[in-house]
Amino acid sequence: MPIQIPAIGERFPELTVQTTHGVKKLPDDYRGKWFVLFSHPADFTPVCTTEFIAFAKRYEEFRKLNAELIGLSVDSTFSHIKWIEWIKEKFGIEIPFPVIADPRGEVATKLGMLHAQSRTHTVRAVFIVDPNGIVRAVLYYPQEIGRLVDEILRLLKALQVADKYGVALPANWPNNELIGERAIVPPATTIQEAKERLQKYQCYDWWFCHREIPREEAEEARKFLSRVSGSS
Repeated sequence: MPIQIPAIGERFPELTVQTTHGVKKLPDDYRGKWFVLFSHPADFTPVCTTEFIAFAKRYEEFRKLNAELIGLSVDSTFSHIKWIEWIKEKFGIEIPFPVIADPRGEVATKLGMLHAQSRTHTVRAVFIVDPNGIVRAVLYYPQEIGRLVDEILRLLKALQVADKYGVALPANWPNNELIGERAIVPPATTIQEAKERLQKYQCYDWWFCHREIPREEAEEARKFLSRVSGSS
């Protein structure tokens, strides 16, 4: 059976889910906010424990970007609660975000989280959904590899910058090898516009033009990358 994955640009499927914070309706309960829904294979597993701690430690940074976190696995609410208690007891870390209970795998199936690697446990899926309930990014990691949470923060920030300024962003933004922290201007749609772009922006050619955006936008994204490189 082919996996049905909500596509980028589509509305996130309407779901009513049971979580450790009560019943939630997705995406409507998060209208006006971004949310990051991420699945993990199972409670009481080492890689998942490290991920939950990493997400929890960065929770306030997600909230500063007007985003909420939601976890999910094919475990019961009882299992989630006990595991959250265990993390608190062993590491002193509170898990502040809700975790969806999906013991029958119904939500995981609807969101395309059950892959050939295991039909009974989810892979590490990530959905970034915007304030209008539209899926903006989808990431998948295998069960044996933990996610780079700072990259998810960078991606969220980049999506917000792209929306705010009507631009695209280059590889490794804000540390791109060609244009640094600058943004890429969307493609021209007419011959006249193509000519005008060469006068208005810095360009390698009419189809590859770039411009400045406020420095503070890049600096906020750069702090996420700095943790990855260990420079801060």
